[in-house]
Amino acid sequence: MSDIGLGSQTAKVRARERRDHWRPEKALQQAPVAIWPPRPVAALKFLFAYPGYLYPWNALYLGIAAITWFLLTPDLSRMETLKPSWMLLILARNAVILFLFVGAWHLRLYIQKSQGQDYKYHPRWPATGNQTFLFGNQVLDNMFWTFASAVPIWSAYEILTLWGEANGWLPYLSWHKHPIWFVLLMLAIPLFREIHFYLVHRIIHWPPLYRTVHKLHHKNVNVGPWSGLAMHPVEHVLYYSGVLIHWIIPSNPLHVIFHLQHLSFAPAQGHSGFERVVVREGIALKTDDYYHYLHHKYFECNYGSAGAIPTDILFGTFHDGSDECTERMNERFMARQKK
Repeated sequence: MSDIGLGSQTAKVRARERRDHWRPEKALQQAPVAIWPPRPVAALKFLFAYPGYLYPWNALYLGIAAITWFLLTPDLSRMETLKPSWMLLILARNAVILFLFVGAWHLRLYIQKSQGQDYKYHPRWPATGNQTFLFGNQVLDNMFWTFASAVPIWSAYEILTLWGEANGWLPYLSWHKHPIWFVLLMLAIPLFREIHFYLVHRIIHWPPLYRTVHKLHHKNVNVGPWSGLAMHPVEHVLYYSGVLIHWIIPSNPLHVIFHLQHLSFAPAQGHSGFERVVVREGIALKTDDYYHYLHHKYFECNYGSAGAIPTDILFGTFHDGSDECTERMNERFMARQKK
């Protein structure tokens, strides 16, 4: 994740591989955290410097969560009873925030086309007139599954968890009494998300579940921001289930909101379809999207995410984007087919 100067690299921006797909010049590398031998200076830089683990993306999601909790969420005392007034407020709030957040990605990259196809992996734009998708339109299909399934299921998890905390049924963590644990838990949520996502993702690639559930998401080979949450309802139930960790360990409503919003906002970043977003001439932000794009391209690799936990390396499913990794992946696939 980094800011870069574009000026001298313009020619490289347009360099594409076969079939006109674009790929970064450098292969993906694991974050310098859970590696051997240890690299403590590099690890600290990754965790706290810019760009890295906290900045810009996790800090952005935390900021949105704080605004949501303090300004856009009913008082916890109102949530002691399940009433449509506050439940519908949370549902509407989540729908509006998600529309604004994902819509901003889509507006800049796919409607305004502010940087054309610079740093775009796939040479085509989202599909239209394609009956693979609902309404024959990839973006409308993706938005349908996002708002008809993802937002209601996300909101249901949030409503039930806040209701449980309001009634004292779930372990509660106070910022005033336990500030250190409060901060550490906030920092750990994205790490927990990486592990949970990998495990759920491997489960839904089990052939019976893939054919009936996950195949819907994988219709999006040429991904865009709205593709991130375009999932089958069963997948949404599994995907958002990580928030149930707050039913077990002491947590604060802010942790719950951050966790669920991280689950909801990060997919737009991870499915942007661009390796970086040009902010202005000479400066761009990396999206960390290439890691997951390779999964949509090849299916048999990168089940995890481009974070600090090397799940794919540990389980032998890591693909760094190189031709050598593609060859090894194909060999694994062919060997499995022969069994």
